[in-house]
Amino acid sequence: MAVEYHCCGAAFFEHVVIIVVLVLFAGLMSGLTLGLMSLSLVDLEVLAKSGTDQDRKHAAKILPVVKNQHLLLCTLLICNAAAMEALPIFLDSLVTAWGAILISVTLILLFGEILPQSICSRYGLAIGASVAPLVRVLVWVCFPVAYPISKLLDHLLGKGHTALFRRAELKTLVTLHGNEAGKGGELTHDETTIIAGALELTEKKAKDAMTPLCQTFAIDINAKLDRDLMQKVLDKGHSRVPVYYEKKTNIIGLILVMLSSFSKQSYDSCKLYLVFCLDETFFLVFSYLASTC
Repeated sequence: MAVEYHCCGAAFFEHVVIIVVLVLFAGLMSGLTLGLMSLSLVDLEVLAKSGTDQDRKHAAKILPVVKNQHLLLCTLLICNAAAMEALPIFLDSLVTAWGAILISVTLILLFGEILPQSICSRYGLAIGASVAPLVRVLVWVCFPVAYPISKLLDHLLGKGHTALFRRAELKTLVTLHGNEAGKGGELTHDETTIIAGALELTEKKAKDAMTPLCQTFAIDINAKLDRDLMQKVLDKGHSRVPVYYEKKTNIIGLILVMLSSFSKQSYDSCKLYLVFCLDETFFLVFSYLASTC
């Protein structure tokens, strides 16, 4: 097609403005496709409930928009395709056919794909929240075409794409968020250990948390509570110390170390909290552990 509008008439500038708008619109749709679709519903719900104040506001605006992911995807792709297809039509009126092809490919590749997706991949939450009203309007405009396609995708691929972590994955995720992992996490070693231990509870048995009786620190009921013994109890760091009579397998009670009081200056006067074991199950457990040594 021959060039219809030459520089620098009013129609020429009108076409230039339209071309710029189409490129920006196509870039916005391309960026939103990557930025919004990369945010799962689980991620948004987490941000909406426990993120920073700014993230909570952004997530609250985006959640209603991305709830129907296939409808949103179809809307963004239809708008992006429409803008890119219309671009050569207006360029063809200003330059030759070869010029229109070269300019449209360059504009679409640079300003319609690379830059928008680079920006939205980093600031997708903030940009998505800013243009959420526009996206709502576009969803209604494209609804007659986008809705049937989205329902077909729901039927073929399934409606929900919620990605939840398994226990092993959550444990690894918590470990990576620890400050010892060197990735900028804020969790301390103790926090990661406690969380990881809680996640392993369903897989562990009671015997996994027990210590064989031959390896436990216990005190004879007739032992003299002198300075050395009291210091040894404190050095062990246990909250409870078994007390036995005559032989180690004959457990008759426990010393509650945390409730006991010791004088660092003098161990002659000390107060012990001794709990006697009357439950038969208690003896059975320790008898089983003793047989494993």
